[in-house]
Amino acid sequence: MRRILAILLAMFAVSTAAAAQSPNDLIDEAIVELSAGLEGRREELAEDREALHELINEILLPRFDRRYAAQLVLGQHWRAATDEQRGRFVEAFYNAMLRQYADGVLEFQPDQIQVLPFRGDDTERRTMVRTIVLLEDGTRVPVNYGLVKRDEGWLMFDVTIEGVSYIRNFRAELDSEIRAGSLERVITRFENDAEGAAEGEDDGESGDAGQTAVE
Repeated sequence: MRRILAILLAMFAVSTAAAAQSPNDLIDEAIVELSAGLEGRREELAEDREALHELINEILLPRFDRRYAAQLVLGQHWRAATDEQRGRFVEAFYNAMLRQYADGVLEFQPDQIQVLPFRGDDTERRTMVRTIVLLEDGTRVPVNYGLVKRDEGWLMFDVTIEGVSYIRNFRAELDSEIRAGSLERVITRFENDAEGAAEGEDDGESGDAGQTAVE
C-alpha cells in the first residue's frame, strides 16, 4: 500500500490555475507534470534523497491541504491542542509522510494510472475522484482521492486504496499513541524522526564521497 500511495501522493501539481479545473482535470494534468519532473532524473534522484524530497515537495505542497489532513488525522485531539502544537504537528506530519513515501515515487509510470469518469458533484465542498492503478503483475487497484474545494481550487486531503483511507489509518494509529502518552510526545517523535532521517542522509552522502575518494 505504501508504494502505491507514494506514487499517487506525488501526482498533485499543476502549472495552471487549479480554480478553473474540474477534479479530474487536476489529476490528468498532474500525471503529465510528474512525468516531466522525473524524466531523465530517476537515477539521480535515487542517489540524492534531498533532491527527491524537494521534487516531491514542489509537486505535492501546492495541491495538498496539509492543515485539513492533519486536523482529520488528529480528530478530537486537534480541539485539545494548542495553536503551537497544531502548527508543529501539521509540519511534522507532512514531512514524515513525504519521507515515508518518497521511494515509491521513482517507480511512477504514467500508463499505470487510469482516471475514471467523474461521478461526483463538483459544486460540493468535498468530492472524490476515482482511478485505477495497474500493477506490474496485472492487478487493478481501485484508488479514490478525497478533494476539498478551497479559494485557490481543489486540494487533496485523503487517498483511499482498496477501501483503506490513509486518514482513517493514521488517525487510529495516532489516537492509540496519544492516549497511551500525549500529543506532545507524538509531535516530538515525528520531529526527532525527521531530524534523524536528515542526519542519516547527510552521513550517507558524506560516506559515499569518502569512499569514492579512497577508490
